[in-house]
Amino acid sequence: MKSPTQTNAIDFDSAKMQRLGFGQLPPLLERPASLGHLRRQMGLQLQTSLEPQRILGLFFREVQRLVPLDALNYQHKTSDLRLEFGQRGHHSVSYNLSHEGTHLGELVFRRNQRFNEKDQGNLESLLSTLLFPMRNALLYRAATQSALRDPLTGTGNRIAMDQTLQREIDMARRHMQPLSLLMLDIDHFKQINDNYGHSAGDDVLKAVATSIKNQLRNVDMVFRFGGEEFLILLSNTSREAAAMIGERLRYAAQAEEYSADGTPVGLTVSLGCSTLLPGESADSLLRRADSALYVAKREGRNRLAMAG
Repeated sequence: MKSPTQTNAIDFDSAKMQRLGFGQLPPLLERPASLGHLRRQMGLQLQTSLEPQRILGLFFREVQRLVPLDALNYQHKTSDLRLEFGQRGHHSVSYNLSHEGTHLGELVFRRNQRFNEKDQGNLESLLSTLLFPMRNALLYRAATQSALRDPLTGTGNRIAMDQTLQREIDMARRHMQPLSLLMLDIDHFKQINDNYGHSAGDDVLKAVATSIKNQLRNVDMVFRFGGEEFLILLSNTSREAAAMIGERLRYAAQAEEYSADGTPVGLTVSLGCSTLLPGESADSLLRRADSALYVAKREGRNRLAMAG
Protein backbone atom coordinates (compact mmCIF):
# COMPACT_ATOMS: atom_id res chain seq x y z
CA MET A 1 0.00 0.00 0.00
CA LYS A 2 1.26 3.45 -0.86
CA SER A 3 2.29 5.52 2.16
CA PRO A 4 -0.17 8.32 3.00
CA THR A 5 1.13 11.70 1.92
CA GLN A 6 -0.14 15.17 2.76
CA THR A 7 1.08 18.08 0.63
CA ASN A 8 0.88 21.75 1.47
CA ALA A 9 2.05 25.06 0.04
CA ILE A 10 3.14 27.77 2.44
CA ASP A 11 4.37 31.31 1.81
CA PHE A 12 6.07 33.27 4.57
CA ASP A 13 5.95 36.76 3.09
CA SER A 14 4.72 38.16 6.39
CA ALA A 15 7.47 36.56 8.51
CA LYS A 16 9.57 39.01 10.51
CA MET A 17 13.37 38.92 10.69
CA GLN A 18 14.52 37.63 14.06
CA ARG A 19 17.48 39.12 15.90
CA LEU A 20 20.75 37.41 14.83
CA GLY A 21 22.28 35.24 17.56
CA PHE A 22 25.87 34.08 18.01
CA GLY A 23 27.87 31.63 20.10
CA GLN A 24 27.70 27.91 20.76
CA LEU A 25 24.44 26.07 20.14
CA PRO A 26 22.68 25.13 23.40
CA PRO A 27 22.18 21.43 24.11
CA LEU A 28 18.87 19.85 23.19
CA LEU A 29 16.52 20.07 26.17
CA GLU A 30 15.12 16.77 27.43
CA ARG A 31 11.62 18.11 28.09
CA PRO A 32 9.37 19.38 25.27
CA ALA A 33 9.41 23.14 24.71
CA SER A 34 6.45 25.44 24.21
CA LEU A 35 5.78 26.67 20.69
CA GLY A 36 6.52 30.30 21.56
CA HIS A 37 9.78 29.51 23.35
CA LEU A 38 10.94 27.21 20.56
CA ARG A 39 10.15 29.80 17.88
CA ARG A 40 12.17 32.45 19.68
CA GLN A 41 15.11 30.14 20.29
CA MET A 42 15.20 28.81 16.71
CA GLY A 43 14.83 32.31 15.31
CA LEU A 44 18.18 33.11 16.91
CA GLN A 45 20.01 29.83 16.36
CA LEU A 46 19.20 29.21 12.70
CA GLN A 47 20.76 32.50 11.60
CA THR A 48 24.21 31.65 12.96
CA SER A 49 25.20 29.67 9.83
CA LEU A 50 25.17 29.93 6.03
CA GLU A 51 25.50 26.15 5.57
CA PRO A 52 22.18 24.55 4.49
CA GLN A 53 23.11 21.21 6.06
CA ARG A 54 23.87 22.76 9.43
CA ILE A 55 20.74 24.93 9.38
CA LEU A 56 18.42 22.05 8.49
CA GLY A 57 20.16 19.63 10.86
CA LEU A 58 19.59 22.03 13.74
CA PHE A 59 16.01 22.66 12.62
CA PHE A 60 15.29 18.91 12.48
CA ARG A 61 16.76 18.39 15.95
CA GLU A 62 14.92 21.29 17.59
CA VAL A 63 11.52 20.65 15.97
CA GLN A 64 11.41 17.23 17.61
CA ARG A 65 11.12 18.92 21.02
CA LEU A 66 7.56 19.78 19.99
CA VAL A 67 6.62 17.47 17.08
CA PRO A 68 8.08 13.92 17.06
CA LEU A 69 9.65 13.11 13.67
CA ASP A 70 11.52 10.19 12.13
CA ALA A 71 12.98 11.97 9.12
CA LEU A 72 13.31 15.25 7.25
CA ASN A 73 14.09 15.50 3.54
CA TYR A 74 14.94 18.73 1.74
CA GLN A 75 15.34 19.42 -1.97
CA HIS A 76 16.13 22.60 -3.93
CA LYS A 77 16.49 21.64 -7.58
CA THR A 78 17.82 25.00 -8.75
CA SER A 79 20.81 24.66 -6.41
CA ASP A 80 21.14 20.92 -7.03
CA LEU A 81 20.79 20.50 -3.28
CA ARG A 82 19.31 17.42 -1.62
CA LEU A 83 19.63 16.68 2.11
CA GLU A 84 18.24 13.87 4.27
CA PHE A 85 18.09 13.49 8.04
CA GLY A 86 16.81 10.49 10.02
CA GLN A 87 15.00 7.39 8.79
CA ARG A 88 11.98 7.07 6.51
CA GLY A 89 8.52 6.89 8.06
CA HIS A 90 5.21 5.58 6.74
CA HIS A 91 3.42 8.93 6.89
CA SER A 92 4.63 12.21 5.42
CA VAL A 93 3.66 15.85 5.14
CA SER A 94 5.41 18.19 2.68
CA TYR A 95 5.75 21.95 2.35
CA ASN A 96 6.86 24.03 -0.62
CA LEU A 97 8.65 27.05 0.78
CA SER A 98 8.52 30.39 -1.05
CA HIS A 99 9.08 34.06 -0.34
CA GLU A 100 8.03 36.91 -2.62
CA GLY A 101 7.79 34.51 -5.55
CA THR A 102 11.17 32.90 -4.91
CA HIS A 103 11.13 29.15 -4.40
CA LEU A 104 13.19 28.13 -1.38
CA GLY A 105 12.85 24.37 -1.69
CA GLU A 106 10.62 21.54 -0.54
CA LEU A 107 10.65 20.02 2.94
CA VAL A 108 9.17 16.59 3.65
CA PHE A 109 8.61 15.48 7.25
CA ARG A 110 8.21 11.73 7.88
CA ARG A 111 7.22 9.54 10.79
CA ASN A 112 5.34 6.29 11.46
CA GLN A 113 2.43 8.06 13.16
CA ARG A 114 -0.09 10.06 11.14
CA PHE A 115 0.23 13.86 11.36
CA ASN A 116 -2.80 15.53 12.94
CA GLU A 117 -3.95 19.13 12.56
CA LYS A 118 -2.13 20.27 15.71
CA ASP A 119 1.15 18.76 14.46
CA GLN A 120 0.79 20.51 11.12
CA GLY A 121 -0.06 23.81 12.79
CA ASN A 122 3.06 23.58 14.94
CA LEU A 123 5.23 22.63 11.96
CA GLU A 124 3.93 25.53 9.91
CA SER A 125 4.58 27.97 12.75
CA LEU A 126 8.13 26.67 13.24
CA LEU A 127 8.82 26.72 9.51
CA SER A 128 8.57 30.51 9.58
CA THR A 129 11.86 30.57 11.53
CA LEU A 130 13.53 28.78 8.62
CA LEU A 131 12.65 31.37 5.96
CA PHE A 132 15.42 33.93 6.28
CA PRO A 133 18.22 31.49 7.21
CA MET A 134 17.52 29.31 4.17
CA ARG A 135 17.07 32.29 1.88
CA ASN A 136 20.46 33.66 2.96
CA ALA A 137 22.11 30.25 2.72
CA LEU A 138 20.79 29.70 -0.82
CA LEU A 139 21.92 33.16 -1.91
CA TYR A 140 25.37 32.52 -0.48
CA ARG A 141 25.51 29.09 -2.14
CA ALA A 142 24.51 30.59 -5.51
CA ALA A 143 27.13 33.35 -5.22
CA THR A 144 29.83 30.86 -4.28
CA GLN A 145 28.93 28.52 -7.13
CA SER A 146 28.86 31.41 -9.59
CA ALA A 147 32.35 32.53 -8.58
CA LEU A 148 33.70 29.03 -9.18
CA ARG A 149 31.91 28.18 -12.43
CA ASP A 150 32.64 28.89 -16.06
CA PRO A 151 29.57 30.89 -17.14
CA LEU A 152 29.46 29.37 -20.64
CA THR A 153 29.74 25.65 -19.95
CA GLY A 154 28.67 25.41 -16.31
CA THR A 155 31.82 23.47 -15.46
CA GLY A 156 34.27 24.54 -12.77
CA ASN A 157 36.67 27.35 -13.66
CA ARG A 158 40.41 27.63 -13.09
CA ILE A 159 39.92 29.03 -9.59
CA ALA A 160 37.79 26.05 -8.63
CA MET A 161 40.30 23.68 -10.20
CA ASP A 162 43.21 25.17 -8.25
CA GLN A 163 41.27 24.85 -4.99
CA THR A 164 40.05 21.33 -5.69
CA LEU A 165 43.14 19.66 -7.13
CA GLN A 166 45.39 20.06 -4.10
CA ARG A 167 42.59 19.01 -1.78
CA GLU A 168 41.96 15.84 -3.81
CA ILE A 169 45.67 15.04 -3.88
CA ASP A 170 45.84 15.37 -0.09
CA MET A 171 42.79 13.15 0.33
CA ALA A 172 44.14 10.52 -2.07
CA ARG A 173 47.36 10.32 -0.07
CA ARG A 174 45.57 10.28 3.29
CA HIS A 175 43.31 7.40 2.24
CA MET A 176 45.93 5.72 0.04
CA GLN A 177 43.67 5.84 -3.01
CA PRO A 178 44.59 6.48 -6.66
CA LEU A 179 43.84 9.80 -8.35
CA SER A 180 43.86 10.39 -12.11
CA LEU A 181 43.51 13.36 -14.45
CA LEU A 182 42.17 13.55 -17.98
CA MET A 183 42.96 16.59 -20.09
CA LEU A 184 40.58 16.82 -23.04
CA ASP A 185 40.97 19.10 -26.07
CA ILE A 186 38.51 19.63 -28.94
CA ASP A 187 40.30 18.84 -32.19
CA HIS A 188 40.54 21.66 -34.78
CA PHE A 189 38.30 23.91 -32.69
CA LYS A 190 39.73 27.02 -34.34
CA GLN A 191 38.31 25.86 -37.68
CA ILE A 192 34.83 25.72 -36.16
CA ASN A 193 35.14 29.34 -35.02
CA ASP A 194 36.64 30.44 -38.36
CA ASN A 195 34.09 28.63 -40.52
CA TYR A 196 30.91 29.07 -38.51
CA GLY A 197 31.55 31.92 -36.06
CA HIS A 198 32.16 32.16 -32.36
CA SER A 199 28.51 31.64 -31.49
CA ALA A 200 28.65 28.20 -33.09
CA GLY A 201 31.90 27.56 -31.26
CA ASP A 202 30.22 28.43 -27.96
CA ASP A 203 27.41 25.98 -28.74
CA VAL A 204 29.97 23.25 -29.42
CA LEU A 205 31.76 23.96 -26.13
CA LYS A 206 28.50 23.69 -24.21
CA ALA A 207 27.57 20.46 -26.00
CA VAL A 208 30.96 18.89 -25.32
CA ALA A 209 30.78 19.89 -21.64
CA THR A 210 27.35 18.28 -21.37
CA SER A 211 28.60 15.14 -23.10
CA ILE A 212 31.49 14.89 -20.62
CA LYS A 213 29.28 15.33 -17.56
CA ASN A 214 26.80 12.73 -18.82
CA GLN A 215 29.53 10.08 -18.89
CA LEU A 216 30.91 10.66 -15.39
CA ARG A 217 30.05 9.72 -11.82
CA ASN A 218 28.71 12.31 -9.41
CA VAL A 219 32.04 12.33 -7.55
CA ASP A 220 34.04 13.17 -10.69
CA MET A 221 34.73 16.84 -11.40
CA VAL A 222 34.99 18.75 -14.68
CA PHE A 223 36.76 22.08 -15.14
CA ARG A 224 37.22 24.32 -18.16
CA PHE A 225 41.01 24.54 -18.29
CA GLY A 226 41.46 26.74 -21.34
CA GLY A 227 39.67 27.93 -24.47
CA GLU A 228 38.69 24.48 -25.73
CA GLU A 229 40.36 22.34 -23.06
CA PHE A 230 38.66 20.57 -20.17
CA LEU A 231 40.19 18.91 -17.15
CA ILE A 232 38.47 15.89 -15.61
CA LEU A 233 39.47 14.96 -12.07
CA LEU A 234 38.83 11.28 -11.29
CA SER A 235 38.99 10.48 -7.58
CA ASN A 236 39.79 6.93 -6.46
CA THR A 237 40.49 5.99 -10.08
CA SER A 238 43.48 3.93 -11.22
CA ARG A 239 45.45 4.42 -14.43
CA GLU A 240 43.62 1.56 -16.15
CA ALA A 241 40.16 2.75 -15.08
CA ALA A 242 41.00 6.32 -16.14
CA ALA A 243 42.00 5.06 -19.59
CA MET A 244 38.63 3.33 -19.95
CA ILE A 245 36.79 6.50 -18.90
CA GLY A 246 38.86 8.55 -21.34
CA GLU A 247 37.94 6.25 -24.22
CA ARG A 248 34.28 6.45 -23.22
CA LEU A 249 34.46 10.25 -23.28
CA ARG A 250 36.15 10.21 -26.67
CA TYR A 251 33.51 7.95 -28.23
CA ALA A 252 30.64 9.91 -26.65
CA ALA A 253 31.95 13.23 -27.97
CA GLN A 254 32.38 11.80 -31.45
CA ALA A 255 28.88 10.29 -31.44
CA GLU A 256 27.26 13.59 -30.48
CA GLU A 257 25.46 15.44 -33.29
CA TYR A 258 26.70 19.00 -33.72
CA SER A 259 25.42 21.60 -36.17
CA ALA A 260 25.97 25.25 -37.10
CA ASP A 261 23.22 27.10 -38.97
CA GLY A 262 21.70 23.73 -39.77
CA THR A 263 24.96 22.34 -41.18
CA PRO A 264 26.30 19.17 -39.48
CA VAL A 265 29.70 19.69 -37.87
CA GLY A 266 32.00 16.72 -37.37
CA LEU A 267 33.90 16.77 -34.12
CA THR A 268 36.48 14.68 -32.30
CA VAL A 269 38.50 15.14 -29.11
CA SER A 270 41.96 14.16 -27.94
CA LEU A 271 42.87 13.26 -24.38
CA GLY A 272 45.94 12.97 -22.17
CA CYS A 273 45.87 11.00 -18.94
CA SER A 274 48.11 11.06 -15.86
CA THR A 275 47.83 9.23 -12.53
CA LEU A 276 49.27 10.60 -9.29
CA LEU A 277 52.73 9.32 -8.40
CA PRO A 278 54.12 9.03 -4.85
CA GLY A 279 55.22 12.46 -3.68
CA GLU A 280 54.11 14.17 -6.91
CA SER A 281 53.01 17.81 -6.86
CA ALA A 282 49.83 19.18 -8.44
CA ASP A 283 51.89 21.05 -11.04
CA SER A 284 53.71 17.88 -12.04
CA LEU A 285 50.47 15.91 -12.34
CA LEU A 286 49.04 18.62 -14.60
CA ARG A 287 52.20 18.83 -16.71
CA ARG A 288 52.23 15.10 -17.34
CA ALA A 289 48.57 15.13 -18.43
CA ASP A 290 49.31 18.08 -20.73
CA SER A 291 52.34 16.31 -22.21
CA ALA A 292 50.26 13.20 -22.85
CA LEU A 293 47.62 15.34 -24.58
CA TYR A 294 50.34 16.83 -26.78
CA VAL A 295 51.40 13.29 -27.76
CA ALA A 296 47.80 12.37 -28.65
CA LYS A 297 47.47 15.41 -30.92
CA ARG A 298 50.89 14.90 -32.48
CA GLU A 299 50.03 11.29 -33.34
CA GLY A 300 46.92 12.23 -35.29
CA ARG A 301 44.27 13.44 -32.78
CA ASN A 302 41.02 11.65 -31.89
CA ARG A 303 42.88 9.40 -29.45
CA LEU A 304 43.94 8.99 -25.83
CA ALA A 305 47.57 9.02 -24.71
CA MET A 306 48.81 7.93 -21.29
CA ALA A 307 51.54 9.73 -19.38
CA GLY A 308 54.60 7.64 -18.58
